[in-house]
Amino acid sequence: MTLSVVADENIPGVEALLGAGAEVTRVNGRSLQPEQLRTADALLVRSVTRVDAALIANTKVRFVGTATAGTDHIDQQALASLGVRFCSAPGSNANAVVEYVLAAIAQSEQFLECLLSGGVAGIVGFGHVGRLLARRFEALGIRWQAYDPWLDESDIPAAAGFAEILHSDVICVHAELTDAQPWPSRHLFDQAALAGLTSSQLLINASRGPVVDNQALLRRLLEDAAPRVVLDVWEREPQVDTQLLANVAFGTAHIAGYSLDGKLLATRMLLDAMADEFHIELSGGPGTAAPSLPLVAPTAPERAAAVRELLAQVYRIEEDDTLLRKAVAEAPEAIATAFDGLRRSYRVRRELTSATLQLLQHDALVATTARALGITCT
Repeated sequence: MTLSVVADENIPGVEALLGAGAEVTRVNGRSLQPEQLRTADALLVRSVTRVDAALIANTKVRFVGTATAGTDHIDQQALASLGVRFCSAPGSNANAVVEYVLAAIAQSEQFLECLLSGGVAGIVGFGHVGRLLARRFEALGIRWQAYDPWLDESDIPAAAGFAEILHSDVICVHAELTDAQPWPSRHLFDQAALAGLTSSQLLINASRGPVVDNQALLRRLLEDAAPRVVLDVWEREPQVDTQLLANVAFGTAHIAGYSLDGKLLATRMLLDAMADEFHIELSGGPGTAAPSLPLVAPTAPERAAAVRELLAQVYRIEEDDTLLRKAVAEAPEAIATAFDGLRRSYRVRRELTSATLQLLQHDALVATTARALGITCT
């Protein structure tokens, strides 16, 4: 019997991994309807698809997988009551998000130099991304502190209260979106929290848009001594507040985790679980793994510049910022369509952790910097 799989059009490698044993139907995840799932055995989605009883109750879907770490778009109770197995991909895109954050810091005036010379980075949310970011900071010699009220403080080596985080030189937001008490994250960064931030601080949100009150943020950005802000996520996406976009340092279309390496890892995680559910074997053909990536050794004489040179070989945040601003300017009446189009047609982006750097001569600065970023040195 051939397995019927409905998959979001932006999840790569599904056909290559499933091989001839499955029939894969590609769909637009944002407009998915129940009638498209009538005969499906499995459904693979991303964060743009709300999966609940209304979508799958009258189908024969037995497995739902989301190629994301976050699961706020999935009604897991409904799936459980329907006897549907669920799988997510926690950590699959963590390194891509971390490299996005590092690129944002590196390209935002002198914030990288500030951190490398004793400044403090604050991390909000200490899940897969937060922990990996903390490890990268430590490897680079950057001091950090983290806030996650859902974890015991003993689980966070440098735990801090939210008020302390707000005094960090750079604030990196990686919290899950939740309305659960006693620590809801929706509008965690509200008017009161944003009011105390200054022009000497950088705020980066690469988690979920509603964690930051976008209207309160816009008001703060229009005031004196406003902080520098980088947004990859937006409160009403795929709609983007054009005035807010005009006032942030960098704005991107929810692509922080959009590396080829991360996407393929997420696909592998979902299909491993699916194979277990349906007792099938996966293929290992072309398109199931990303090739190694050779890098050019940086020539910069100091660490901040070396970090910039290495990051620039895999990711330039300014390119995605330009693409979003251009798309919004060209289609002011169809911003949502333009936003989704940027995500759907996103270029192939690689990660430093899949890269190799051949050191032709011993250079302690280059070697330690490269290894701190997760690069394999030979």
